[in-house]
Amino acid sequence: MTRYADIPKPIRSGIVLMDPERGTPQRIIVLQFNPDTLERSLAPQTAGAGGDSGGGGSGNGDRNEALRLKGPAQETWKFTAEIDATDQLEIAAPDGIHPQLATLEMLVQPSTAQLREASRLAKNGTIEISPIEMPLTLFTWGSKRVMPVRLTELSINESAFDVNLNPIRASLSIGLRVLSVSDLPAGHLGADLYMAHLAQKERLASAARRGSLGALGLNGVLG
Repeated sequence: MTRYADIPKPIRSGIVLMDPERGTPQRIIVLQFNPDTLERSLAPQTAGAGGDSGGGGSGNGDRNEALRLKGPAQETWKFTAEIDATDQLEIAAPDGIHPQLATLEMLVQPSTAQLREASRLAKNGTIEISPIEMPLTLFTWGSKRVMPVRLTELSINESAFDVNLNPIRASLSIGLRVLSVSDLPAGHLGADLYMAHLAQKERLASAARRGSLGALGLNGVLG
């Protein structure tokens, strides 16, 4: 019999809901399959009247701001996740993949208890009702990418059903926006996790092989 004991088990990507006060996980969502591709975008937050729109500002003030950043870049992620009950027959009955879909949908929904409490406060004449606060959401893609995020897009395409019309196969288009220290208050767990995420980028950047002016044909031109 052939054994493959030395083959490492693949790490799954996923989402972790955290209690921002206690720093403890409330729920862990492991994606059934790692997405084949990731689309990432970073929009720099530049200073000056032109901002990051590329507009041509005028005046010495704008020129002095040309190389300045107001804060961390706005980072977004997009990917497609697959859920397939035929790969995990135990989840095919009695609800198909309804539970897996509902878990992801609840990332953008307040709970019924929270809605009832808001309604109770309104009936009691509370003048100002604070928006409902959701748990801190982390997206993980291996140990080098753990970041606080806000779900910005969740589009579900159900493509197969059982005899009771329970979905048994679906693809989900998921969009995330990384929350930085510009989005979260100082001392917030999410702000600390973002700083750790940025520090990881700095460590990886420092490990990259350095280029040379000679490779660019610029010896004697610069420096």
